[in-house]
Amino acid sequence: MSNKLYDQDLQLWIDATIHQLQNHEFTSLDIEHLIEELIELGKSEKNTLKSNLKILLAHLLKLKVQHNVPETMKASWYSSIVEHRQRVIDNLTDTPSLKNYLAEALETAYPDGRKLAIKESKLAKFGITVPTENEYPLTCPFSIAQILDEDFYGI
Repeated sequence: MSNKLYDQDLQLWIDATIHQLQNHEFTSLDIEHLIEELIELGKSEKNTLKSNLKILLAHLLKLKVQHNVPETMKASWYSSIVEHRQRVIDNLTDTPSLKNYLAEALETAYPDGRKLAIKESKLAKFGITVPTENEYPLTCPFSIAQILDEDFYGI
């Protein structure tokens, strides 16, 4: 029955699973799907961290590379940095074991953040000079300490 419930209504399945766990009804648990959901939960936490890192890194890079743009453009990047840095810090606070994953997340988030910074830079208007791709370092120029430092903006 619980396999069918899982396929029909995930929220009802979750509610039933919680009820079974609270009442120590372990033999009636849908173990296969429970394991699957826990694995996905772990992936989701990691993906959230990587996503926030990517945007944070993209805007740190843009400040570093495009330091001559108008202050109005920089203001938007500063706001994004503040917001996404706080999200990263919140991710790490809410799930402290993600600190062990941070270096690995940085390895995959940086190339994506670099690519995003390059794409966004090409969309610049107002006669802004578009940097060449090689002006964006291939390896992350920021340490983890700098990335997490609420007073660091890469410039």
